[in-house]
Amino acid sequence: MSTIQDSDTAGGPGRSGSNRTEASTGHRIRSVLAIRPFRRLWGVTYLCSVGDWLSLLALTGLVTKLAEGYRWEGFALSAVVITQLLPGMLFAPLGGVLADRFDRRKVMVACDLARGALFLSIAFVGTAWWLFIANFLIGCCAMLWIPAKDSAVPNLLRRPDQVETANQLGLVMTYGITTISGFGLYALISGIPGYFHLQGGDLSFRIATIAVVINGLLYVSSAVLVATRIPELSGRMATPRKRDDDAPGFLVMMRDGLAYAWHRPLLRGLVIGMTGAFAAAGAVIGSAKLYALSLLGGESAYGLLFIAVFAGLATGMITAPKLARRLTHGRLFGVTIVCAGLSLGVVSLAPHLWFALVAVALVGGCAGIAFLTGLTIIGSKVEDEVRGRMVALVQSLMKVILGLSTVASPLLVTTLQPRVITVLDHPLKIDGTRPVLFGAGVLAAAVGLIAYRLMDDRRETPILSDLLAALRGRPRRERGLLITVEGDASLDTSVQARELAEVLRAAGHEVLLASEPDLDERRVHELLNTADLAGVRAHALVAAAVRADVVERRVRPALEAGLIVVVDRFADSPIAHFSASGSVDTSELERLSDWATGRLRPDLTVLLDRTPTTLPASALGAPPGAEPPGAAPAGLEGARRTITNAEHHWQVQRLLTGMAAADPDRYLVVDADGTPDEVAARVKAAVARLVGGEIRAAAPLAETP
Repeated sequence: MSTIQDSDTAGGPGRSGSNRTEASTGHRIRSVLAIRPFRRLWGVTYLCSVGDWLSLLALTGLVTKLAEGYRWEGFALSAVVITQLLPGMLFAPLGGVLADRFDRRKVMVACDLARGALFLSIAFVGTAWWLFIANFLIGCCAMLWIPAKDSAVPNLLRRPDQVETANQLGLVMTYGITTISGFGLYALISGIPGYFHLQGGDLSFRIATIAVVINGLLYVSSAVLVATRIPELSGRMATPRKRDDDAPGFLVMMRDGLAYAWHRPLLRGLVIGMTGAFAAAGAVIGSAKLYALSLLGGESAYGLLFIAVFAGLATGMITAPKLARRLTHGRLFGVTIVCAGLSLGVVSLAPHLWFALVAVALVGGCAGIAFLTGLTIIGSKVEDEVRGRMVALVQSLMKVILGLSTVASPLLVTTLQPRVITVLDHPLKIDGTRPVLFGAGVLAAAVGLIAYRLMDDRRETPILSDLLAALRGRPRRERGLLITVEGDASLDTSVQARELAEVLRAAGHEVLLASEPDLDERRVHELLNTADLAGVRAHALVAAAVRADVVERRVRPALEAGLIVVVDRFADSPIAHFSASGSVDTSELERLSDWATGRLRPDLTVLLDRTPTTLPASALGAPPGAEPPGAAPAGLEGARRTITNAEHHWQVQRLLTGMAAADPDRYLVVDADGTPDEVAARVKAAVARLVGGEIRAAAPLAETP
């Protein structure tokens, strides 16, 4: 048993410090990686991303050998990059339609097999013209593969709040682990002649060919893994699917996807913000080298600037989930785009290198937060049937806007003549990069403001108060505070919910005990008996209907009025009980609960951790919904049912403690073995700091019913 008696040693909201943050991050990552289909897809992402980074070096090395003696050798090197970017401008929308219309697993397998075959063909054909054609086709396959993979990820997870962690892991894999692995693998392959003291002939050409062949085998391996080990990628959310002969055409689906994004302020703001952010990023990329020269730092300054921006990106992606607990995703996205623009303005005015490095790192940090937040919004707020098109839309914007901005910014820079001025006895070269970067910063800040206005879902709360709360480390809250009491037995939770409400009232807080457990139980049984319903699914639907009614009529109005709301057995306990029956999948019950409650999340969940063997005999009756409350088993058959139901209660308790382990920031696990007064004292001590200070010691406990 785990007993929480003091906020300073707890894993819940009352605790502060780095240890809590690290534990929370570790729990979130472990809970996502514990999902086998996602873990396997993460491994597939590793193979494909290593292939992507390896191909950049391998094809560049091969085309150099194939183009030797040609006057257009310099063009051939840049053509590798161009032929990788061009498909994103043309085929990303098609990839989104394919991901939404067809089996995503089959789309991924077909694309991986095609990429593998194209890489092998480059090695066997051995001509520069085919290398460029095949590289273009490989890029097309990638633009079909990415929307299918990204739109399938949320369907593999257990809860919507895991989308952010899954995206975080995906970005770390794509831009961190695989970058090192891909470049390291190329270095290993390129060093083969030195390892074995080989010389002469067309050895360098053969080494480059080997790297391309390995590239092809990586994608073939990915196709095999997706086809044989991750059948869950074919799954969809529980929505009606149209027959193929009734499905709309590609152009209609593309148009519907754009209309879906434009008519929803959240997604319209996301698209506008992404457009400005990518335009600013392209301006930075296109003028980075000339900007480094303006700092009089040369090639070393250019390298340091890239290190700073990528360090900032990594830091932003790491801190984004923590900030999302203090600001809503809509507010966080808009604010970070604005901050990125302002930081870019500072970059344009930087007088020397070290000042520029700090400002560039800030730009990267804000960009990392915004990018991860945008992906999280798509994964958690967009319906499954259009998610692929939303992913493809972002990919298209990234390729088109980034490419055009990267090309246009150097042209703008060359229109201004450079001059050198002295600032604080330090020479500063002013050239076209400064106004271009400043303009890009203004553009990013402007579209960030527009995105913020469209995406702000807390207009009644001033943004400055939210930002100050975030900087002080306070968790985001609604106007009120929602506390739920969960546990295996309603005998425990109903008593402790009433006790907690009375203690909070005695401490001077406005408190609403939102539901009467006995009354709710009677309503459920009346509905079941009146409609003559049987089976776990029917019981779960009726229980969800009662909970939805309580939320709409009592909980939300009280939260909007600023009250503390205490709810007995809000969502977790019903999910655990129905899941323990074994006939309904937990993810289905979680989606049903999210729909019934409007995705309302408690600020704090008090979990009563009680050993089922200490429950009274009457509490070991049938699971909830199976028979009227209070009906006790009798005789030999009753004894058998008591044993069976004891196993049920053990399973429920395991499920509840598993939920708490996966989300330690929201749960306070309290030892519920003992008298009601003893348990109430533990609950009081654990909740005290969350509600704004110690509850008065003189606050009397209500008499136990």
